[in-house]
Amino acid sequence: MSTGLLPSVVLILLLAAIPGTGNAPTLNLHMRTRDETTKGPVVKTAVWPANKTAILICDMWDHHWCAGATKRVGEMAPVMNRVVKTARAQGVFIIHAPSDTIEFYANTPQRRRAQEAPKVTPPAPMDSWCGIDSSRETALPIDDSDGGCDDTPQCKQGKAWSRQHPAIEIAEQDAITDNGLEVYNLLQQHGIENVIIMGVHTNMCVLGRSFGIRRLIGVGKHVVLMRDMTDTMYNSRMKPNVSHFQGTQLMIEHVESHWCPTISSADLLHKPEFHFAGDNRKS
Repeated sequence: MSTGLLPSVVLILLLAAIPGTGNAPTLNLHMRTRDETTKGPVVKTAVWPANKTAILICDMWDHHWCAGATKRVGEMAPVMNRVVKTARAQGVFIIHAPSDTIEFYANTPQRRRAQEAPKVTPPAPMDSWCGIDSSRETALPIDDSDGGCDDTPQCKQGKAWSRQHPAIEIAEQDAITDNGLEVYNLLQQHGIENVIIMGVHTNMCVLGRSFGIRRLIGVGKHVVLMRDMTDTMYNSRMKPNVSHFQGTQLMIEHVESHWCPTISSADLLHKPEFHFAGDNRKS
């Protein structure tokens, strides 16, 4: 059985210092939030030490019950892999979190790493789904009550995934888990305070999982969403009756307004932001 695991990245890349300095690598991130007064975007630059930062990849499955969702993940996954490889080479810790597929990775070093991390009690719950928190956020700006499939006719719902998308490489030093408590154990073990979260779907798992944005912020981590490495489950025939991609944009703005900043893949790849091929909106 192939799991798509890679040999270890060369150690010298992980430890390499920034040219001309004696410091460990840092990430220069352009963090975008929403101003409560003007409702417009505000961008500030932050510098995160790479060795104090993790990337968490949420539910980037090989297949989804919705054909459109599967297609978009397949389109995004190779770009996400380039982001992850670039970050890993600078010393960022990578956590793969493909929920409900962990048996596929049983007995791998990456799975054992998550299981064997010293157990720590988090300051707030990380053992369950976290729904809308009315103390700090409004209702979601999109209606996903029908499941969010934008296909016509809509696809039949049910589990379709068995593993993480194979285009996203899993290196020897990475970790695999879909458990919030294990994620917290790993972060504490590695002295990580900063988390870049990417994956799907913004309105569901990215916000709500036991390791999602709401839970990570609840335990005091500094969190950003990589906005061009995510997607929503939204049917454009549902309110507010905008395109699927505009629905995703509305969800990104919701995160920026109520939860955490967003960044883009351009911060790591130094190339234009990723856009889905079907997104015909003007940039």
